[in-house]
Amino acid sequence: MDRPQYKRVLLKLSGEALAGEQKYGIDPKTITEIALEIKEVVACGTEMALVIGGGNIFRGLAASSKGMDRASADYMGMLATMINSLAMQDALEKIGVDTRVQSAIEMREVAEPYIRRRAIRHLEKGRVIILGAGTGNPYFTTDTAASLRAMEIGAEVILKGTKVDGVYSADPKKDPNALKFAQLSYIDVLKKGLQVMDATATSLCMDNRLPIIIFDVTTAGNIMKVILGEEIGTIVKGD
Repeated sequence: MDRPQYKRVLLKLSGEALAGEQKYGIDPKTITEIALEIKEVVACGTEMALVIGGGNIFRGLAASSKGMDRASADYMGMLATMINSLAMQDALEKIGVDTRVQSAIEMREVAEPYIRRRAIRHLEKGRVIILGAGTGNPYFTTDTAASLRAMEIGAEVILKGTKVDGVYSADPKKDPNALKFAQLSYIDVLKKGLQVMDATATSLCMDNRLPIIIFDVTTAGNIMKVILGEEIGTIVKGD
């Protein structure tokens, strides 16, 4: 097997990626397929942390736009990420991958509290850590949580797994002339308002020179391809 290009990574999964072909909830087949790929990555020696969104269950921003209190809606979204985190833990442990779920909101019956040094120690022992409940604060997205946690644990790159095979100049499903970018700078993303990560997350990555690779996680084998350094998707980094 080729040598992995990264020693420690953070994989950011959208909640929608877990829904598979469904519009809502968790598709058991999809989550098992992703878990099997993560097992392969861990077996090759790469340490992996996961941050999973909650959009397949509840989207706080959408609820607040319809009149719900924004802070309350965001806390509900954080709880949705914990449901996804526990589902992913179950899928991973069923195939023999040692995991720990850490939550930014205290819920000791189901998860450890997020403690940076403990998270790093789990990674060093070969465990997959699943970091739930975002940052624990309303008004911050799971993208921002992924950027923050990646820097805290010393990840070399953020892998953002989506349903699209990279970043385009327009929605490729609506515009047949949309161009796919192989590489972008952080400034390009911010100036053009491209849907990579939200502005806060992108700015955090820019300030700390943390690259982001956006790729299609629904295609089998893609996580491993990124780990091995194959040029798939779109990479966002400094000039």
